[in-house]
Amino acid sequence: MSVDGREKPEPGRMVLISGPSGCGKSTIIQRLVSDERVEFSVSATTRPMRSGEVAGVDYHFLSTEEFRTKVEEGAFIEYAEVYGNLYGTLRAPMEAAIEAGRVFLVEIDVQGALQLRALEEPGVYVFIAPPSFDELKRRLEGRGTESPEVLERRLKKAEDEYRERVKYDHVVINDDLDRAVEQVKALAGLMEGAA
Repeated sequence: MSVDGREKPEPGRMVLISGPSGCGKSTIIQRLVSDERVEFSVSATTRPMRSGEVAGVDYHFLSTEEFRTKVEEGAFIEYAEVYGNLYGTLRAPMEAAIEAGRVFLVEIDVQGALQLRALEEPGVYVFIAPPSFDELKRRLEGRGTESPEVLERRLKKAEDEYRERVKYDHVVINDDLDRAVEQVKALAGLMEGAA
């Protein structure tokens, strides 16, 4: 019980979501963060801000020097280099959300997820899988945002990531968006009446 007589909330949990590019992670996450019990992890990165992005909302944009200083200070629960840029998950927001009884939702690449798993960071680890690689290729091609070389590199990475799905607590196949969202909600303890 707290000093002011109110019950302290039950601790929350970290829910980690990853999967290959084009599997629908971002869309699922958009649906989850509409729940007031969910706090989305804003990653830090050294990559340049893109048009339309907002600092502190999309990413915490840091210089390489700032990022490395935070690494030395132990401010990240994990960090990795991806395509020449550094990305990391900040520890303080996660600890505050869990203490407040919220679900701290982390979208992270497979490399980062496996790093957290190796550190035995408690949480629910969810891999979002495409229905098939043909569908994943169709989705990525449909974006029309990448050159054939980049697309080929993303597909190769997706194959490598898919092999790692066995290291997660749960695999959710995103062949029906509404069903995939409901499955992740259930795993996160966000269904009506869930604690």
